[in-house]
Amino acid sequence: MSPKEFTESLGATVRARRGSLSLSQSDLADLAGVSERFVRFVEQGKTTVQLEPLLAVLGTLGLELTVQGAGKANSRS
Repeated sequence: MSPKEFTESLGATVRARRGSLSLSQSDLADLAGVSERFVRFVEQGKTTVQLEPLLAVLGTLGLELTVQGAGKANSRS
């Protein structure tokens, strides 16, 4: 997955979760302690958002960012 694909998917997830909680971008920004512009950038899939405020937004929405290995794991017998 390319960085652009990842951030677009992340943005869509954030937008959908915010909507399901009936929060405006401004409401989310206030609750997460970030700017409304930052929330807009996340939802637009900008590839240059900073990690710490992103984690604050995700945490406010009850979401978390996880990392997993890509592809098949190497097995050693």
